[in-house]
Amino acid sequence: MLNKSFENKDLESLILHSDQGWQYQHQSYQQRLKNKGIKQSMSRKGNSMDNDLMENFFGILKTEMFYDQEDKYKTLDDLIIAIDEYIYYYNHDRIKEKLKGLSPVNYRLQSSN
Repeated sequence: MLNKSFENKDLESLILHSDQGWQYQHQSYQQRLKNKGIKQSMSRKGNSMDNDLMENFFGILKTEMFYDQEDKYKTLDDLIIAIDEYIYYYNHDRIKEKLKGLSPVNYRLQSSN
């Protein structure tokens, strides 16, 4: 996965955040990140709150645009485009009850006025 994702891309100064799973602590994984100039960031041990916001977002993303739809993504580029489109939708169009029925962008715009 790392080799495909990092192929022909300038990733200098990228920060990659993860939990402390064994695969992320493995020396070969960490070396691969270092070789590409990627800074590794991990949640503190026993503190899932570090990752809570992203875990929640990725859970929603996978439920709404990926699960039972895997066949739509024939290539990695198809998946990247779909994720980019979903992130735009999530921020600009998807309303949330907690945000007074507004999208995150509209809520921020409203509260800054």
